Amino acid sequence: MKEWWIQVGLLGIPLLAVYLHIPPPQLSPELHSWRTSGKFFTYRGLRIFYQDSWGAVGSSEIVVLLHGFPTSSYDWYKIWEGLTQRFHRVIALDFLGFGFSDKPRPHPYSIFEQASIVEGLLGHLGLQNQRINLLSHDYGDTVAQELLYRYKHNRTDRVLINSLCLSNGGIFPETHHPTLLQKLLKDGGLMSPILTRLMNFFLFARGLAVVFGPYTRPSEAEMWDMWAGIRTNDGNLVIDSLLQYINQRKKHRDRWVGALASRAVPLHFIYGPLDPVNPHPEFMNLYRKMLPQSTVSILDDHISHYPQLEDPMGFLNAYLNFINSF
Repeated sequence: MKEWWIQVGLLGIPLLAVYLHIPPPQLSPELHSWRTSGKFFTYRGLRIFYQDSWGAVGSSEIVVLLHGFPTSSYDWYKIWEGLTQRFHRVIALDFLGFGFSDKPRPHPYSIFEQASIVEGLLGHLGLQNQRINLLSHDYGDTVAQELLYRYKHNRTDRVLINSLCLSNGGIFPETHHPTLLQKLLKDGGLMSPILTRLMNFFLFARGLAVVFGPYTRPSEAEMWDMWAGIRTNDGNLVIDSLLQYINQRKKHRDRWVGALASRAVPLHFIYGPLDPVNPHPEFMNLYRKMLPQSTVSILDDHISHYPQLEDPMGFLNAYLNFINSF
């Protein structure tokens, strides 16, 4: 009996091994359809997934969608059809480390690289000389800020930005409040690799639910779709590396906030005001102070951090009103 703990430990080793090798969940029919309808291009030996739909006849406008953390281009599926009725082409990608794109490890993930991947995709599609409307969310907002900086400074291979619409991104580090799980993974040091391996659907769903409004949380099936996108290519093992974007935001604040203040293109922000990550009114007060030239759409009080999923019609109408205003 004195060695009971050894017996428990020996029993726990195979159980832990099984747990750590649980395969990713099967894709739902909807997510499988999203994957099979998309394509891949290669950026410096890495496969990047993207969607490219041809839409409205008679329109020449192009919109590129930049998703948030920790999800994927599938975040845009609820407004996809509506966008194709307005734009000639609707394009979205999974950033490196997200969704169906490659997830190398170890790898120094950075906002700068993700911006270069967007430039590479548009070059791959032959659109490097076309005016592009950018629509972004969360992590994608910061990628858009870097693209805007390059456009403003006339960098080689820059995206020719026609307009920029942001949504619920932590563009000001001083008003950004990461979730507890993000803090643990971002600054966990040697614990981070352990935490990423212990991550499971139930911890993920509980952590993500807090950034949705109480009446607009995803169904269990929708949560499984998000988790399946993360688990594809062992993406849970790179979450801690991806989260370094929060530190990059702080380090490059002047560069990226300065790009927004440049008045280089029409600028709009769609905001779910119940967002605990970018809380109201703290965030919006600073936004209006720093960027008075920008127009703003504030959605209903119960809409939170994922407005395009929580209120797709409100989000789409706000965006189209902005696009039609100039």
